[in-house]
Amino acid sequence: MIAFVSGRVAALGPDTAVVEVGGVGLALRCTPGTLASLRPGEPARLSTHLVVREDELTLYGFADDDERSVFETVQTVSGVGPRLAQAILAVLAPDEVRRAVAAEDLTTLTKVPGIGKKGAQRLVLELRDKLGAPVGGASAAPAARIPAQEGWRLQLAEALTGLGWPAREAEAAVDAVAPEAQAALEAGHAPDVAALLRSALRGLSRA
Repeated sequence: MIAFVSGRVAALGPDTAVVEVGGVGLALRCTPGTLASLRPGEPARLSTHLVVREDELTLYGFADDDERSVFETVQTVSGVGPRLAQAILAVLAPDEVRRAVAAEDLTTLTKVPGIGKKGAQRLVLELRDKLGAPVGGASAAPAARIPAQEGWRLQLAEALTGLGWPAREAEAAVDAVAPEAQAALEAGHAPDVAALLRSALRGLSRA
């Protein structure tokens, strides 16, 4: 198993980061929150999980070991594969998953695209003794560095469209979380695109 990759970020796509390791470009599927923390040309270290299928090898990348651990654990639930596991982490940080399962919070779990009430109930039933207590991380990915005040808008819109939301709905979701971003800017901080993404996805799920 490949535990992690460390190298220069060669390219970023809607759901993929290419990291150059020893002259080889490794493509890693990542959540938008993790992608938002990366910059082309800069070094990165991502925890990884390799999924082996008959016709393909897919390497998933994560902001840290905790995110990877939750990714692997939720796949022990019947009917949950790597794509749905990644969708869960695109909407919820690892500790948010733990809290939702511990509290049997089906409303939070059904905010994930592809998870209905029965799926949420199955997650609670099968994960309650596996995920453990929250470890204290507020976010699965570190806050993204934004070079300009409006840079977060472009990153967030691209992340949402990369997840399959129409451009019009993505722009509306960006506008909805703008006050949250503005509050961070007024406090002298760069907006945390990973946190904004989760807020936007929750709003879209409610809509």
